[in-house]
Amino acid sequence: MTRRTERIGEQIRGELARLLHEEVTDPRVGLVTITRIDVAPDLSHAKVFWSALDAVPHGSRGEKHSDAETAKGLASAAGFLRSQLARALATRRVPELRFVHDDSVDAGAETLRLLEEIRRGKA
Repeated sequence: MTRRTERIGEQIRGELARLLHEEVTDPRVGLVTITRIDVAPDLSHAKVFWSALDAVPHGSRGEKHSDAETAKGLASAAGFLRSQLARALATRRVPELRFVHDDSVDAGAETLRLLEEIRRGKA
């Protein structure tokens, strides 16, 4: 990744975070955090890695949504988000957005939970 694509990726991340918080009204998109963005050198596309803070395991009941539902909501909002980015960015091209679930946050939480279980077992 070049410095230019890194800079554009950070601009996109900041603007997407704002848009998701303030303008996306899809109920499937809850508390979503943008963890990373990988922008193609030609700005043709950008992989947007996300993690949902209010997601529950698939098949659970309640007001919170599964990651699969959140992914559908983000995919549905991609066109709107891209058009809003076109207004906010000072670039000739605006990348096509591809949303990818980042499960590293979930994996980290599970690791901490397992370490806590081990600590309690030895105490």
